[in-house]
Amino acid sequence: MPFVPAMWTIWGALVLLFAALKLYISRLSRDEDDQLILDESFEHVRVEQATIAAKVNKVEPIEHTVLWVLGAMSLFVICYYIFNMIDQFK
Repeated sequence: MPFVPAMWTIWGALVLLFAALKLYISRLSRDEDDQLILDESFEHVRVEQATIAAKVNKVEPIEHTVLWVLGAMSLFVICYYIFNMIDQFK
């Protein structure tokens, strides 16, 4: 496979992976409340919210890693085309 299509395929796959992670996190956190539960009669709600927060906190480092790799790949694609333009003018 030539270099440029492979480069764009990898970049596209990273974009799709990042979009899927964002969608997954948003689906997980849609039922998360921003309330502090103090009453013991709502213990089941507190446990449910803690479970949701634990799942989101487990996936967030993966999201950040994919975002950094996607940023680095985007920078690589931009630099590739800049160097390609400079090389054409030589």
